Amino acid sequence: MIKKAGRGFSPFIPPEDLKDDRYWARRRKNNVAAKRSRDARRLKENQIAIRASFLEKENAALRVEVADMRKELGRCKNIVAKYEARHGPL
Repeated sequence: MIKKAGRGFSPFIPPEDLKDDRYWARRRKNNVAAKRSRDARRLKENQIAIRASFLEKENAALRVEVADMRKELGRCKNIVAKYEARHGPL
């Protein structure tokens, strides 16, 4: 079993006595930017999911259309074959 490292000293987080107004202003700005980034990513993921769903439905409809056209082509070939058998090649 792998143990996680405990929360120790981080060079990026200043000690409490150095957390002044400038630090907190930067933290608030960063938190807002991070939230905006997460929201934008979620929106993009949702748009991709909606587009994928639409394309899957369109693909299914096109497959049905292709199957119908192949059946119709088969019937047409059958009619032409019967005609050619009776009257010779076209």
